[in-house]
Amino acid sequence: MKKILLVFSFSLLHFELIADNKFIDRLISNTNYQFEKVRDFQAKMSVKLNVPGLRMPKKTYKVYYKHPNKFKADTKGFGILPNTGIFTSPKDNFDNLKNLRLNNNFSNEEAHCLVITGTLIPDSLKAQFPSEYAKLTFDPLVDVVIDTSKWLIKTVTSRIDTVKLFEITNNYNLYEGKFYLPKESKVEYFIKDARLAGWLKKDVKTLMDSNNLGVGSDVIKGSIIVNYSEYKINKNLPDRIFKKRRTD
Repeated sequence: MKKILLVFSFSLLHFELIADNKFIDRLISNTNYQFEKVRDFQAKMSVKLNVPGLRMPKKTYKVYYKHPNKFKADTKGFGILPNTGIFTSPKDNFDNLKNLRLNNNFSNEEAHCLVITGTLIPDSLKAQFPSEYAKLTFDPLVDVVIDTSKWLIKTVTSRIDTVKLFEITNNYNLYEGKFYLPKESKVEYFIKDARLAGWLKKDVKTLMDSNNLGVGSDVIKGSIIVNYSEYKINKNLPDRIFKKRRTD
């Protein structure tokens, strides 16, 4: 009898895992469909840094995006932009995670929001993320909050157990009555590891195109706020915009 119950319990668990995986795939697919309504855009992007020990002025850029992965910032000194998700699809972002599961431990989220949690795959990350992740001995978890009323990614949080590393919050506007795009993205860092603090200091200098930053002690908490405006959406941007200019 115990063997029968054990087999039944295992079969039920296996069925629940398959059902969860199909549901998660549908969540990602719906969110990706919303994202891909925008085939291209150009916009003005303003970046403001608020990090202890770093001083720099607010920077403004003109940026261009074209599906599936073309991106350009119209400024000579543009470096590394925090990956807020605006230039990469939800599917590509979820490809950076493994062991995806629904997370029901977020009771403060609105009823139409669902949370998918996965383990970060450091080797799969694109250039926008710190390479130091790949050298760390722990596996950060990532919680992705999806607003199912609009099929948008609301927040992305990376953490070790209950300790946050960083959190991205996106606030959206509806443009032309059919396109959801961020009006503001806020990237908050909660860094207590010296290696990650060193990465932030180095890449923030590149982002802001400045070698004259006042750098103090290790970063513990800080934020980067990105505001977007003057969107021009689905204007069939030519590929030549994204070609690198020769410098010789």
